[in-house]
Amino acid sequence: MPLADRVRPNSFDEMAGQAHLLSKGAPFRRIIESGHLPSLIFYGPPGTGKTTAADIVARQCNKLFYRINATTSSLGDVRDILTQTGTIMSSDGILLYIDEIQYFNKKQQQSLLEYVEDGRVTLICSTTENPFFTIYGALLSRSTVFEFKPVEPQDLLGVLRRAFDILNNDHGNAKHCTDEVLLAIAFACGGDVRKAVSALENVYYASDGILSSELARELTQRSGMRFDRDGNEHFDLLSAFQKSIRGSDENAAVFYLAKILEGGDLVSACRRLLVIAAEDIGLAYPMAAVVTKACVDSAVQVGLPEAKLPLAEATILLATAPKSNSAANAYFGAKEAVEKGEGTNIPDHLKDNHTPNAKGGYKYPHAYPNSYVRQQYLPDDIKDRVFYEYGSNKTEKAAEDYQKKIKSN
Repeated sequence: MPLADRVRPNSFDEMAGQAHLLSKGAPFRRIIESGHLPSLIFYGPPGTGKTTAADIVARQCNKLFYRINATTSSLGDVRDILTQTGTIMSSDGILLYIDEIQYFNKKQQQSLLEYVEDGRVTLICSTTENPFFTIYGALLSRSTVFEFKPVEPQDLLGVLRRAFDILNNDHGNAKHCTDEVLLAIAFACGGDVRKAVSALENVYYASDGILSSELARELTQRSGMRFDRDGNEHFDLLSAFQKSIRGSDENAAVFYLAKILEGGDLVSACRRLLVIAAEDIGLAYPMAAVVTKACVDSAVQVGLPEAKLPLAEATILLATAPKSNSAANAYFGAKEAVEKGEGTNIPDHLKDNHTPNAKGGYKYPHAYPNSYVRQQYLPDDIKDRVFYEYGSNKTEKAAEDYQKKIKSN
């Protein structure tokens, strides 16, 4: 049996982390201990205890228990289980645990709905993907979602110590390992219990009599990185990256950039920086878009790992630059008017001269002082609409003053 399974807890009190769910008095634990078991969805990163919690729940209830994994099971497997409802063995109902339910398509998930709805099946699902995007809405509405979070390094100490003792007993060894070494492994594994136990095995077998922190760091140096380009981690990192730049925190911004690039995703970092330059810095510092484009072009040309340098430059520039979203707000305001069907009739004097309904009367601004002359540009029904509000930064205030000056006559 794999070491990770041998150290698997048998009770909530033995589990590492998840105090918000498993501590005495926590809502999740109160529900389980009440004897009333609703359908549950466990959501969170790998190795955080979702399957372990499901096993413990199964041992505490009197239902016939089945477990399947959506990556390898078919609709036929689900139907085989559902046919057991109504038998003598399932008189108290069936508890069905589906691991990685995000891999079931809509039809497979729909097949469960009737049985969950009438109580013949109590469902526990686990997923590493956001359930509000990946689980069929009707099934989601009949379940309660609980989020599992990465396990803190200190909470992993007990698990790793048990695993180390098992390894010593298995091999009749008396190897020595300090808490410092175990913490080095725990910190490197990103809150993933299973990964931490596997990393400990590698360090154990690579060591002589004493496990060292140096060896632990060498063998786990990249094991804590979670970066799935198609999953939530990808979008969470990009979101944190942009929000850190928007919030003018250059340290957080360059940290999230490093996580993205060390995960090998050059394209997403480049695209997001170009968007940020326009969306969040905008007219407060228009040259930011130019500099960012130059840095992105350099990064694409040289590729990784050297691309990290120009992208770090762009990131810190954008994070420390003045901010304005006035251009973005102006566009979305105009977009809303378009979607409402407003402003459909362009003023005749703005139409192309070859248009049948075009009339004279257009005034050529360059023929007037300051290249400005007052005339109507918006359609009649929205002619007084204001979409753009000047930002409070120095650049936009200067533009506002200039506009007031030329329009004062």
